[in-house]
Formats: sequence, structure tokens, C-alpha cells
Amino acid sequence: MHPLSYRRHRFPPVVIQHAVWLYLRFSLSYRDVEELLAERGLDISYESVRSWVLKFGPAIARALRRCRPRPSDRWHLDEMVVRIAGRHMYLWRAVDHEGEVLEILVQRRRDKRAAVRLMRKLLRKQGFAPKQVTTDKLGSYRAAFRHLGLSCHHEQGLRQNNRAENSHQVVRRRERKMQRFKSPASAQRFLSVHAVVHNTFYPAAISSPGRRSASSDQKRQRNGAPRPWHDTQPIAPNLCCTAST
Repeated sequence: MHPLSYRRHRFPPVVIQHAVWLYLRFSLSYRDVEELLAERGLDISYESVRSWVLKFGPAIARALRRCRPRPSDRWHLDEMVVRIAGRHMYLWRAVDHEGEVLEILVQRRRDKRAAVRLMRKLLRKQGFAPKQVTTDKLGSYRAAFRHLGLSCHHEQGLRQNNRAENSHQVVRRRERKMQRFKSPASAQRFLSVHAVVHNTFYPAAISSPGRRSASSDQKRQRNGAPRPWHDTQPIAPNLCCTAST
């Protein structure tokens, strides 16, 4: 894959990366990001921020996805209703037992076919089958497992799937901030990028085994904390490794 190129852009890569990071990491609108950058003395319109997110967001997400360690083999699957362009759609989500988002898929239905599509995409991207899967009591999951020949341990029950259900809260906040998604394609595109950035900078990302002994500086760097306020260059450290001028 070719490195990111910021040629023919008025602002340096560090500014573009910071604007993209602000929008994807926090529940901010494009105008909110414009005001935050203006406070730092940067005259950037919200339309520029929007174009940067659409252009560089997917490429940055792909680069971050390649740097992520292998997730655990205990998966939680769940679905929630979202209203897109006046229609009820279903947002299918898969996370591991530590809360890292594995896959997000926007679909029209909540049946076996939709569950099979989610599982096939999961297995293809992760490259391995889970040892344990936790879901709610929707029968489509069990039918999909039988269809795909999965023999993993399947748990169902009240409150057992809180890990996946709690993961929906971030999307609900973004949905309200964006005044709902405008189309299934735009929702899928945004949520796929947002999930990767959320994995990288979410505090739970440093709580998995093997990361507990990290120093405070290492945790802040892994969590994507920006430099101190007196620094003149706004920057998101974990995004900068993907840049190439």
C-alpha cells in the first residue's frame, strides 16, 4: 500500500492529522473542530475538515488496523436499530471480550442471512474462528453458526452480552451529534473508520494482558493523548506514523 500523501494541501500533515483525529475520536461536529482549531490560531473551515476526514480517514484507519495486535478468541455479537433516511436499519456489531471493535455492518434485516454475512466477514478479516461467542437470544445467530459449521461455544442469556451492548453507546452519541446518518453507505463508511480510531485511542485498549505494566508515558502515547497545551504543534501521535510528505 502506498503511504499517505499530503501534497497540494495548504496545511502541513500534522494539522490535517490532528483535525481528523479530533473529529473521529470525540463526539464533535465539523464546526466544533473548526472552532477548536481556530482557538489554536488555525483558520480552517469546517468544509476543509469534512474533506480531510473523507479523504484521509479510511486510509488512516487501514494503517491503524494493520498495527493492531491480534484480538482475543472470545467474541460478543449484538445488533441495534438505527434510523437512516427515515427507514429502520440494523447495526450489527462484533467486539472481543476486552471491548475492541472487530466489525460493524449496517444491514436492512435481522435474520439468518444478515447474521451469516456478518460472520463471514468476521472470519475472513480475522483469519481464525472464535472459541467462544456470546450473543443475545436472537435465533438468527444459532442458525448462522449451523450454516457455517462453527462449533464454538455459544453463550446466550440476560446481561451476558453487556460488552457488545455497551459498545453501542458511542455510536448513539455520534448519531445524535450528526443528527442521524444520512444513508446506509455513509453510515457504514463512517462507522468503519470510527471503530478503528476508537480501538486505538479508547482507554480500554491499554488494559489487555501484556499491556498492564506499561509506564504512564507509554499509556498516554498508546491512548493517543495529544501533547501538552503549551506545545505549538497540535498532534495526534498514533496517527503521525502513517504520514508521508
